[in-house]
Amino acid sequence: MNWQSEIDKISKYLAGLSIRTGDGKDVDMDQGFEYWVDQARKLKAERKVCYLIGNGASASIASHMAADLAKNASIHTQVFSDLALITAMANDIGYEDVYSGPLQSRGNSGDMLVAISSSGESPNILNSVRTALALDMVVVTLSAMDEANPLRSSGSLNLYVPAKDYGHAETCHAAILHFWMDLVSRAGKGQGEPAGSRPARRIKRAGKPENA
Repeated sequence: MNWQSEIDKISKYLAGLSIRTGDGKDVDMDQGFEYWVDQARKLKAERKVCYLIGNGASASIASHMAADLAKNASIHTQVFSDLALITAMANDIGYEDVYSGPLQSRGNSGDMLVAISSSGESPNILNSVRTALALDMVVVTLSAMDEANPLRSSGSLNLYVPAKDYGHAETCHAAILHFWMDLVSRAGKGQGEPAGSRPARRIKRAGKPENA
């Protein structure tokens, strides 16, 4: 193992990114990102909220992206990383609902949930996705490792990288989220179309192509 091989691995994983809609249909990269950017712009226009969740390092990535979206794109963001809230929810309800509990009481139709999980198998993340969908929120998931992980088929839009260990998965997820956030920020400043040539409207808010 050396530095060049590490770079090559991460590049390979990022090149292997796949994006699927909620009904399991693959979309190309530009179309997928354009849909995601379009939904983020709607959040700002309609004064909705982007919630971001994860565990461990993924929670740190969620907090980082929440700060960047709020600062650089003027989007209202929220994470549930307050220690008092987390410990109260875990103690009183259970860790599996540490995010779905506050999401149930705060989320609204038209909000967005960005759910980050390297394994795609964390019960508290999966429970939050189910809660968000029941609230008619847009749900974007980021996962890795097993290509059949349950999170990959749970959201409106599902991004998966074939990384097999946590460090590579987290690095790839951070890069993907930075790319998305930069597109949202530039689009908000009127710097042209956020992503490729195909219109974002080809994917419904629920994550299915209109012509499906």
